[in-house]
Amino acid sequence: MKLRRKSKFAAEVATSSLNDIMFFLLLFFLIISTVANPNVIKLMLPKAASTQQLSKKQVTLSVDGNKQYFIDKKPVEPANLENELKTIMAGIAEPTVVVRFDKTLTVQDLVDVLQTGAKLNIKMVMATSK
Repeated sequence: MKLRRKSKFAAEVATSSLNDIMFFLLLFFLIISTVANPNVIKLMLPKAASTQQLSKKQVTLSVDGNKQYFIDKKPVEPANLENELKTIMAGIAEPTVVVRFDKTLTVQDLVDVLQTGAKLNIKMVMATSK
C-alpha cells in the first residue's frame, strides 16, 4: 500500500521579525543623528537668558580651556589669529564670526579676541548655552 502526502514540503523564510529589526535600526540612527554635535571641540559655554539665531554664512572661532584657538575646527596660533581671520573674511560682504568661548577662561581673554574682530570690522557674536 502506498501512502502519499497531501501537501508537499515548501521551504520558506520567516520575515516577520525583519520589520522589528528595521524599526529599531531606524530609531537608533534617528536618535544618534540628533545627539551628534557638528562641533568636535568640547566647550562649556556660558549661559544666557535670550538667544539670537544667525542666518548668514558664518565662521566659528572656538577657544577651549587651554587657550587653543580653532577657526572652523582648524587649529590656529593666537599670534596668527588676526591674519587668519583677515584671509577668511576677505570676500564676505558682512563678515560674522561666532565666538565659542570656554566659560573657564577670563574676561580679558574674551576681550582680546573681540578687539581683534573690532580691528578688522568683523561682527562678533558670542555663542552661549540656554
